[in-house]
Formats: sequence, C-alpha cells, structure tokens
Amino acid sequence: MDFETIKQTVLTFVETHKAWAPVVTAVIAFCESLAFLSLLVPATFILLAIGALIGSSDLPFWPMVIGAGIGAGIGDWVSYEVGHYFKDDVKRVWPMKRYPEMTDKAEDFLRRWGAGAVAIGRFIGPARAVVPLVAGSFGVHRIPFQVANWLSAFVWAFLMLAPGAGLLTWFKH
Repeated sequence: MDFETIKQTVLTFVETHKAWAPVVTAVIAFCESLAFLSLLVPATFILLAIGALIGSSDLPFWPMVIGAGIGAGIGDWVSYEVGHYFKDDVKRVWPMKRYPEMTDKAEDFLRRWGAGAVAIGRFIGPARAVVPLVAGSFGVHRIPFQVANWLSAFVWAFLMLAPGAGLLTWFKH
C-alpha cells in the first residue's frame, strides 16, 4: 500500500465513521510520536488532512484535538519508558545505531534544555519521536518529563489540526 492509499483510506474512514474520528486521530498521533513507528507511518500528513476534513465537514474540533493530544502524549510516554528501561542499550538498536549523531544531538539538546527539550522537540520533525526515547535513557526525571510531554502534546495537537480546520473561521464562531 502506498502513502496516498493509506491517507485516503484513513480519511474516508474518519468521514464515514465520525464517532470514531477522535479515536482514529489519537491512534495516528500515537504512531507519529512513538519512537521507531513514527519512521514508518506518514502521520503528519494524515493529521494535517484530518484538520482539513474538520474544516470541510461537521467533525467536532475539540474532541479531535483531545484525541490527538492523548495519542501524542501516550506515544511519547511509551518512548520514554522504553528508553528508561533499556538505558544505553537504546543506542545499539535500529535506527539509533545507524544514526549515532542523531542520538548525540538529542543528548546535547536534553543536557542543555532538560525536560523543556521534550516540549521543544515535539515541534521539530525528526526530533519528535527521538527526544522522548533519549530522555528516558538519558535519565530525565519522570515528573518533569510528563509535565512537558502532556502540555506540549495538546499544544501540538491544536497546531496540527487548527490550520486545516479553519482556525480563523473557528474563532469567529
């Protein structure tokens, strides 16, 4: 299956089964945020397209944002826990072992910004799924990680869906 087919299938499902749309959006955001899986799933484009679908149909905006925020938060949480469990062994598995400079940059980023790197990293494409994994292995404490994770997850979800949903039109209502 190619990317366009996957995107169309998801969008058709969301439009046809509106009650499931927030759950589908959560799953897509989870895939976008989970280390390694984010490399295989073209979730960013699907989420932007779902935002456009919100703007062109009667899908409710806030349940979709909440779904995407929950999915993204859980994806980063799982990535963090995998990193925390495996510690330095994370560097020895694909794709991390293939791109050691990416891991080094993530560690430098975390060293400089602490848990704030998790919030900042969510808005930087390739870093989105790597920073939480490295944060877990690097030893960022759970509470600061989770605060940064959940706050940034909902801001990110809003920013992913709002442009397509017609942000300015929405504010007029």
